Amino acid sequence: MSDCCCSTGSKRPSCCCSDSCGADERARSVSTTLTLRDRFGGFKVRWGVNRMNYTVDPGLYAVGNPAAESPVLVTANYKLTFDTVRSNLAGIDCWLLALDTKGVNVWCAAGKGTFGTDEVVNRIEQVGLAKVVAHRELILPQLCASGVNALEVKRRSEFAVTFGPIRAADIKEFINSGFTATPEMRTARFTFADRLVLTPVEFASAAKASAPVLALLFLLNLVAARQFGSKDFIAYLGALLVGTVVTPALLPWIPGRAFSWKGWLLGFIWTALISWGFGWLSPSARMIGVGYLLLLPSVSAYFAMNFTGSSTYTSFSGVIKEMKLTIPAIAASAVAGAVLILIKTFARG
Repeated sequence: MSDCCCSTGSKRPSCCCSDSCGADERARSVSTTLTLRDRFGGFKVRWGVNRMNYTVDPGLYAVGNPAAESPVLVTANYKLTFDTVRSNLAGIDCWLLALDTKGVNVWCAAGKGTFGTDEVVNRIEQVGLAKVVAHRELILPQLCASGVNALEVKRRSEFAVTFGPIRAADIKEFINSGFTATPEMRTARFTFADRLVLTPVEFASAAKASAPVLALLFLLNLVAARQFGSKDFIAYLGALLVGTVVTPALLPWIPGRAFSWKGWLLGFIWTALISWGFGWLSPSARMIGVGYLLLLPSVSAYFAMNFTGSSTYTSFSGVIKEMKLTIPAIAASAVAGAVLILIKTFARG
């Protein structure tokens, strides 16, 4: 990106010394080609690294060589979202208005209120958009519709709102077709690839949360009669992967509706197989096997339920209802399983 402002050396995303400044001095130019640094940053965020600070400055950006009649697209200042949008604008001359969504993507920001009516109206005023473009039209992503009152934006800013397609890949076709969206553009898809790309951050978060558990097992090994070893680690890691990767990937094909049930079912299958393979179902080790059959599916269920925040399959009220019903059951099963394993761990003979 290149900075442009009347004040030499300024790094502000949009600024001007006076109303006589040209449109090119109100916005920074931004490329539609992602650099290696952009891609590496996106890769890190997918794994949860610096996720909450991966932002661009809110303000007005110029894509290509926009003029006063060029369209104005509105997006979030979450850099992964911003980069996805701009990389799909090759060959289009337009303005890109990044709202201050506190580094949150469009859909979640609309739900949180940061991609809302007030922010749209305030950002229009702050960048002096009325002096940059001759028209009074904004194109907003469809997924922000729950947070933006189009009539209120029109009343307060005189800019009319048109909701564009759901996916950034359809923006160019949407613009070239005279801002007409096909039913396909209005349809939210959540394909295998869409789900799979969200799993690294789920796994990384779960692994981080599991660190204290692994540290506790290490300490218990100092005094335990039966030490926790590679088999226990493999069993737990598998349950983690089932909840954070396998269940999200196979979501539509797993029986049932509740995410916790889907995770528990696959977690139970995994635990049963691994317990049989490791000999934990034999008479001498049956307490370990039963303990893990209570504990590990609960781990998978808990982390699978966490994926509800990334899915288009759930509603907020549905998530709250599921949590109220399943969290107590998950906790009780996990505690019971852990108690059985610890009894066997400290039992002598």
